[in-house]
Amino acid sequence: MTLFDRKAPFRAVAAELPADGAPLNVSRRVFLGGAGALTLAVALPLRRARGQAADAPPPPAVPAFLELREDGTALLRSPFVEGGQGIFTAMAQIVGEELDLAPDRFEVVNAPAGEDYLVMNGMRLTGGSMSVRFGYDAMRRLGASARAMVLAAAAQELGVDASELTTEPGRVVHAASGRSLGYGELAQAAAAQPVPAQVTLKDPASFRWIRQPVDRIDVRDKSTGRAQYAIDLAVEDMLLAAVVHAPRRGLAPGEIANRAEIEGMRGVHSVQLLPGAVAVLADRWWRARKAVEALEIAWVEGTSETPMPADFSSAGWKAQMLALDGEIADAEVEGDAPGTLAAAETVIEATYDAPFLAHGQLEPPSAIARFNEDGTLEVWTSNQAPEMFQGVAAGLAGLEPGQVSIHSPILGGFFGRHFVYGDANVMPEAIALARAAGRPVKVLWTREEEFLRDALRPLGVATLRAALDAQGLPVALEAVARGEGPTGRWFGAPPGKDDSAVEGLAGKVYAIPNRRVGQRYAKNPAMLGYWRSVGHSMHDFFYEGFLDELAEAGGRDPFELRRTLLAEQPRHLALLEAVGELSGGWKRGPFEAEDGSRRARGVAMASPFGSEVATIAEVSIESGEVRVHDVWVAIDPGEIVNPAIIEAQVQSAVALGLSQALFEEVVYEDGAPQARNYDLYRILSRYEMPRVHTRIVRSGAPMGGIGEPGLPGVPPAVVNAVAALTGQRIRSLPLSNHDLSAQSG
Repeated sequence: MTLFDRKAPFRAVAAELPADGAPLNVSRRVFLGGAGALTLAVALPLRRARGQAADAPPPPAVPAFLELREDGTALLRSPFVEGGQGIFTAMAQIVGEELDLAPDRFEVVNAPAGEDYLVMNGMRLTGGSMSVRFGYDAMRRLGASARAMVLAAAAQELGVDASELTTEPGRVVHAASGRSLGYGELAQAAAAQPVPAQVTLKDPASFRWIRQPVDRIDVRDKSTGRAQYAIDLAVEDMLLAAVVHAPRRGLAPGEIANRAEIEGMRGVHSVQLLPGAVAVLADRWWRARKAVEALEIAWVEGTSETPMPADFSSAGWKAQMLALDGEIADAEVEGDAPGTLAAAETVIEATYDAPFLAHGQLEPPSAIARFNEDGTLEVWTSNQAPEMFQGVAAGLAGLEPGQVSIHSPILGGFFGRHFVYGDANVMPEAIALARAAGRPVKVLWTREEEFLRDALRPLGVATLRAALDAQGLPVALEAVARGEGPTGRWFGAPPGKDDSAVEGLAGKVYAIPNRRVGQRYAKNPAMLGYWRSVGHSMHDFFYEGFLDELAEAGGRDPFELRRTLLAEQPRHLALLEAVGELSGGWKRGPFEAEDGSRRARGVAMASPFGSEVATIAEVSIESGEVRVHDVWVAIDPGEIVNPAIIEAQVQSAVALGLSQALFEEVVYEDGAPQARNYDLYRILSRYEMPRVHTRIVRSGAPMGGIGEPGLPGVPPAVVNAVAALTGQRIRSLPLSNHDLSAQSG
């Protein structure tokens, strides 16, 4: 299954949404298992111009996306949501390149829900590192169409044929007469022109802004506080709501002993019961929070379809996964791995695991809901798929999707956090409370409620076996993931067809002739969600760590083993060589650094989201903890738009990948997460951030993703370096759970 396939169903959600907001189980009517791919019914087809060829893309709805202003600037409604990843700048570069308008002349905002913005083959979402690569062609055509409309308006104004005109940034020029007109002068007339059915795109050799390190256009607003996140928004006459959730999912509020006392507090409007929660509405959020903290609630067993067992624990679930037996659903089969393993003299086996992870986003979740007098609903909330949230909100409110307006502010953190709905999302509570109060309501969760109700990266377990030949080369490899992936949870992908459950194990290009990758399914009681790089975030650690084990068992250097196994893969081999060169030449160690510390290096490869990545990490052990000094990343993303954003994304991916490798872990006891804030959920500090060195390798491949690919290679590179330094092979994250005090120095 492709990454594109696993995100496809968002606009089919409304028809399948359970009444109680429970996770979606896609019906047989919606799920079509053709060729093993996840494809779903499309509720909002793309419009097609009359007489247009069936294989030609429809012309972009220029007025919906773009407004030229009389001051020569432009307003662009981005089909992809800005969450700090630089989408607004990239969209301005792409559209501006074809329009011939400098990116810094754009104001970019998130587009509302609507048919015009479904630029990804009839859908749109911000995730899977897909925004630029799947929106690139559409945004170029948008800019080219708008330029053609400006030229047509200028031709009418100047009384010449449009073929006599050219453009320079922000101006139309008639060279023959020396006359020119600014885009601002032509704004109204250009908007009245028909959108051309076909346009000619620029020759990439003439690009002015694409492929250049253009400065981020949103830096000033974010630095000065002008940028508006969901937490900053307000509407007239709204109430503020604070919420306390049941300590364990599946419990419901029973008797509230002091309800009358709470409702008599200053500024309090009312106390409202919600599924699995209690809310206090007030004229100020701080008053609502103080009131909700004073509630005396008796929690009772509820009627949730997805209750958390009272005795659920991370350790117990991990043990259950380790003991899981039964049928393996194949995700990838090449040759005869089971037969080769059965006949081999040398078989290596290992089991790896990685914990539940929280998103830990900077901005706590919030949402505003307002029912209007005409029966429509407006919602302001962070999300990564406006049409999906429009459908979900409509289902919750008993409305048609066209009666719901979704306003999508920029995101203060995401990486999958804003795909989920139900009791992991704040929006259903805002809708329910606005209806109950008869007024607009803004719900804001505290950090503690966010940690309690986050949709987590699954706890992962995989067993790997490999056979080595007489030369120490792997000739067979079997990898079996255990448990459930988020795509199976939310969109009904069956075992073996759920890429989120096996990506990073499947799809490796190493020359191992006999391979089998599969999944042993078990439904996870925890609320699951997508997390940065999804399955790759742990499975590349499993696979690349195990590959180092095979190198050691076969008496081979791990870098040289990868070089051998990639001999027939020139793109990957070039990337491996590039990261070795970037690091000053591969040396595994242990060795003594200039400061006298004892260090070693590890290497890893990853192939996430259409890009290819090679990573080397250099580590030491200080006071019993792993210290990472340098990380070198060579990334081949194919065609590029902004190298500065690529480097920034690699830096942030390394930070998050290292944070989860060293420290991050959600621990469940008695059905509840133990960490309710950052005091118990340790993340990487700025003092622990290594130097990051990035090289962009241009292979000429098609455009890949950027937001996530830099992460998966970091944990295995670090763990492989630790093994080289200490001789201790660690197969379970985070590293902070392992005693390395004897290795310090």
